[in-house]
Amino acid sequence: MLTMKRTNESEMGSQYQDLKERLHQHVIELLDLNAVSTMSQDAVELQLTKLVEQLLQQESAPLNQRERVQITQDVIHEVLGLGPLEPLLADATVNDILVNGHKQVFVERSGKLEMTSVRFKDDGHLKKIIEKIVSRVGRRIDESVPMVDARLADGSRVNAIIPPLAIDGPSLSIRKFSKDPLQIHHLIEKRSLTPEIGELLKAIVQARLNVLISGGTGTGKTTMLNILSGFIPNDERIVTIEDAAELQLRQDHVVRLETRPANIEGKGEVAQRELVKNALRMRPDRIILGEVRGAECLDMLQAMNTGHDGSLTTVHANSCRDALTRIETLVSMAGLNLAAKAMRHYVSSALDVIIQIARLSDGTRKLISFQEVVGMEGDLITLQELFTFNQTGLDENRKVKGRFKATGVRPKFAERLEAKGIRLSADIFDPNKVYEC
Repeated sequence: MLTMKRTNESEMGSQYQDLKERLHQHVIELLDLNAVSTMSQDAVELQLTKLVEQLLQQESAPLNQRERVQITQDVIHEVLGLGPLEPLLADATVNDILVNGHKQVFVERSGKLEMTSVRFKDDGHLKKIIEKIVSRVGRRIDESVPMVDARLADGSRVNAIIPPLAIDGPSLSIRKFSKDPLQIHHLIEKRSLTPEIGELLKAIVQARLNVLISGGTGTGKTTMLNILSGFIPNDERIVTIEDAAELQLRQDHVVRLETRPANIEGKGEVAQRELVKNALRMRPDRIILGEVRGAECLDMLQAMNTGHDGSLTTVHANSCRDALTRIETLVSMAGLNLAAKAMRHYVSSALDVIIQIARLSDGTRKLISFQEVVGMEGDLITLQELFTFNQTGLDENRKVKGRFKATGVRPKFAERLEAKGIRLSADIFDPNKVYEC
């Protein structure tokens, strides 16, 4: 009985997809694209709704009212949007959309993955949606270029990879960003950090300290970078450099730069390193580099060391000390033949603060370490931790339990903050203030 039920559901799903594809094809044939381009979104949707309803009457399809509304909406999504992905993109609770071939679509909600009922007709259908996404930002994907990074109109990050590299069919990953970007008070409410840490984050950005945000994949590095960028005064000129433009800065004087992949002949690529070099000629007050992952790391450090104080960037690493090791590795990729001690001195003079963030086992994201780069001691870069989060266990719902606390160390940069007229709370570094969560 169970097998028969699944077979019937599969047949019904196939019939629904076939009907939707026929309607979609008819709509494309009947649609006046020139007229559509001059109409508002609401007017286009109204005309499409009428057109689909007329086509449904001609099909004489045995659908109830709810199914008619659903298939009409699905066809509109196919014509104007990204097909089956549209409801997930509109869902504010979804952070990530992960498509593993046409039969499997997962989403991440509150740090946890769950499978959805969303399906594509076949791999060809999924590939068309991917092509629609990447073509909007002037990129392409085919057998000669089988993987691509792109973005949606709202800044959401997209990665796609297709056969022959993806063995089981096209794969699509979308990292969504909120239409209303998170602010520091949201992180405090979510217990991702404490009010004292939030106060210090605002102070170090306003005092033009150079900040490195470190963390693993999906820990919220770009979100933290966006929040810190919001503390930059409105009268400063900001240049942002990203592989796919995601940052949502509110300041008036912002220049956004984005890398470009090579064309079909393998020419025309513009990497982050070239953009960083170009940014130095654009008279920026601050340079914000989405993520250092190659030789551009050297140019970013040079910018920090040559008058572009207050610059911000992120790096993939599992601890503040690992972040420094990774920075050294990336600098060596630039082909600069520096002695290890000289390289570390260069790094320590460029960076002022390293912020480590992590995604914990229950899906929550927290700032787990706030460290100051003090300088050199012998051949090693010296760090001192100002704030830390220590996990103490799990509660009955498998939620992480832990505590935030200051180490009691007063940072050396405190004098720089005071010199710029930035006053911190008297007890901000009090080790007796502990936040349980």
